[in-house]
Formats: sequence, structure tokens, C-alpha cells
Amino acid sequence: MADFGFNEHHQNEIINYMRFARSQRLLRLKIIDSCFEELKDSRLVEETFTVDEVKEMLDGVHAVVRGEVEMELINTAHTNVVLLRQLFSQAEKFYLRLQSDISELENRELLEQVAEFEKTDFKTTNKTNQETHKPKLAPLNEGGVSELLNKEIARLQEENDKLKSRLRTLESQAMSVLDEKTKAERALKDLQRTQGDQQLSAQTKEISSLENTVAALKEDYERSLSANAATKKDLQENLITAKHELLRVQEQLSLAEKELEKKFQQTAAYRNMKEILTKKNEQIKEIRKRLQKYEPDD
Repeated sequence: MADFGFNEHHQNEIINYMRFARSQRLLRLKIIDSCFEELKDSRLVEETFTVDEVKEMLDGVHAVVRGEVEMELINTAHTNVVLLRQLFSQAEKFYLRLQSDISELENRELLEQVAEFEKTDFKTTNKTNQETHKPKLAPLNEGGVSELLNKEIARLQEENDKLKSRLRTLESQAMSVLDEKTKAERALKDLQRTQGDQQLSAQTKEISSLENTVAALKEDYERSLSANAATKKDLQENLITAKHELLRVQEQLSLAEKELEKKFQQTAAYRNMKEILTKKNEQIKEIRKRLQKYEPDD
């Protein structure tokens, strides 16, 4: 069998088209033969004809034959366009762009190769089977560009599925980190609240003690004032001194509170908690960057 560079399926498609073209050609030839037979039967009944009669008969046959040939050429061109339409429609479904070289249609070597193929390898059997079975165009699944395209589509789908799975994993990690951060912040607030309550309790006790002292001094002062007016000046000085002492103690308490807070910030628990929060914030920033890589904001 002549080799056109096609696989078996496409070779059979060419054979089917050549069968169709030959049947159309034979039909037109039969019509032309019938035109001449009709001329012989209807006009060639006399033994002699004049020049004008012969010319008239030839003109008539010429018109009929010319019309049949023209109709066959037009029908062949339209048939080829319909065939190309089927091929292009099938190619566009797979996003292919077919190209044709019109100059190759007059390539004598290729035309002779097709003629040789028709003479030696073109089979005319199984006409009945061909009439009853009209295969439709099937997708090109036997290698070539279509196979590469299908493989690329499958690869892209697989990669897309992997990216979706990766994205879901990152989202899960982000939610886990956010939960851990929330727990760490809650623990830090509880720790700060506990330390603050302890400091406030100590300060309240000391202030209460000082207030009791001031109240006792004031009571003594009033009692002494009522008992002995002479000691009024001394008691007033003691009261002023006590007030100054109270202010001094309050200032010391404030300094002690600041120092206590500073010491608390230097404790291992505070540093560990702060380090955990810092790491969690860095993890959240990294995950946000990775998320923006797969789903950038509009």
C-alpha cells in the first residue's frame, strides 16, 4: 500500500473519500455517455447531414457536456469545503489551528502518487457495508499534537489539584497558628491579671496600714488637742510630718510598683510568653505571604 505518512485510521478515511469521489465521477461520466447515446438515437437517423445540422448537433452536445462538467467541478469544490469544515471543527474542539498550503495542490509528484495509489491499492469491495455504516469523525487520539494536548491538560489538572490540596493545608496551618496565638494571648492576659491582682493586694494593704496610721495620729492629735492645748503645735508638726511620710511612702510604693513590673518583665515566664507570641506572629506573617502567593489579592 502506498505510504502517505498517515496511520491506518487516516489512511482508511482517505480511501472512503476517494470512493465517494470516484462514485460521483462515474455518475457524471454516465450522464455524459447518456447525452451522446440520446443524440445518436434521436438525431442520427439519416444517412447524410448538412454542415449546419452537424454543427447544431455538436453545439447541443457541447452545451450539455459543458453544463455537466461545470456542475461536477462546482459540486467537487463545495464537497471539499464541507470536508474541510468537518476537519476544522474537529480541530477547534482541541484548540488546534490547522494550516494548508494551496501550492501543494498542483504538486505533480503528489498528484501522481495519489493516482498510483488509486490504481494499485484502492479497493472497491464492501460497498454495501460502506453504505450502511457511515463512521463519524472521531477525536484524534492516536498520538501527535492531540495526545500531547491531552497529556498537558491532564498534567495541569493534576497540578491544580495539588495546589488546591496545598492551599487547604496552608489554611489549616494558618487556623492552627491563629488558635495557638489566641491561647497564648489569653494565657498572657491571665498571667498579667494574676500578677496585677497580687501587686494591687499588697499595695492596698500597705495603703490601708498607712491610712490607719494617719487616722491614729489624727485621733491622737485631736485627743491631745482637747487634753492639752499646749501640745497643739507639736501635734500639728507631727501630723505634717506624718503626711509627708505618707507622701514619701506612696512615692516609694509607686517606685516599688514600677520596679516590680520591671522585675516581672524580666522573669522567665514573661520572656517565654513574649518569645512565643513573637514566633507566632512571625509564623502568621510567613503563612500570609505564602497564601498571597497562591491567591493574590485583587
